[in-house]
Amino acid sequence: MQADTTAADTTALRPINVGEAATGLVGKLEAWYTGFVTLLPNLVVAVLIVVAAAFLARLARRVVQGVMHQITEHAPQARNVVDLLGTLAYVAVLAIGTFLALRVIGLDGIVTTLLAGAGIVGLALGFAFQDIAANFIAGVLMAVRNPFVVGEIIETNGFTGPVREISLRSTILDTFQGQKVILPNSKVYGDAIVNYSARAERRVDLTCGVGYGDDLEHAQQVAVRAVEGLKVRQRAKPVQLYYTEFGDSSINFVIRFWVDFARQTDFLDAQSEAIKAIKVAFDQAGVTIPFPIRTLDFDPNGGVALRAALKGTGDGLGGEA
Repeated sequence: MQADTTAADTTALRPINVGEAATGLVGKLEAWYTGFVTLLPNLVVAVLIVVAAAFLARLARRVVQGVMHQITEHAPQARNVVDLLGTLAYVAVLAIGTFLALRVIGLDGIVTTLLAGAGIVGLALGFAFQDIAANFIAGVLMAVRNPFVVGEIIETNGFTGPVREISLRSTILDTFQGQKVILPNSKVYGDAIVNYSARAERRVDLTCGVGYGDDLEHAQQVAVRAVEGLKVRQRAKPVQLYYTEFGDSSINFVIRFWVDFARQTDFLDAQSEAIKAIKVAFDQAGVTIPFPIRTLDFDPNGGVALRAALKGTGDGLGGEA
């Protein structure tokens, strides 16, 4: 055991041969230089491929954005999607060029590793941010479909109001009560959308009733003439009135007419003016708008008024408490 330890110590203390070390270093440098010279043509080709890929990537981005701008020229909210598609085209062409350059210089293993790593990272991110991805995809689809634009009045997910902002992740509404509502695009895309501004017109449906003792034909003529005189209604479409039901105290009807619609106040003003006009016209024509009336019947067999039921009891209406 002592002899082995002495031999190991002697080997460890042996002086370094500088000449041998220098020779090994020079040999290594010569090998690197030879490999570099051998690889130099492929390296030049790889650099040219990357430069060409960068040029083609910029060209692809301009072409994609130009085509998409022509397709979506009437959809200003699609600008984000156009920029996104242009960027994706740029990155795709540049990535293909980079992978080709790496293969030219013999770094196939790096290409395989990068692709595998990108797939794993993409899968992990997909699970981690699936809600964000769903909103993003819904935003892209909405921009392509163009169901509404900023400023239009829509109803979706139980909220109604003008659209304030559209992004690739969310849609922002301002309700008529002044609240700001931020809706994820996946919710908006998956729910029914009522666009009140799409046709720039809206129909006003106004319900009312007339007494059972009134002439229905006369009441209809009076109501229609009153609404026809409104300045806010569209002249191209006729005023329509339909009796709908026998109510408790009145025969009910709905009167309908169309107005130009850009703001919610256009609808509310027209509705208010129609109510005032019908009330004035009915008062002048002697048509009644009855209010609910209740008749109390105190006889088990029915048909006996309260005064008759109390007659003969000695109590009257002001009987003893």
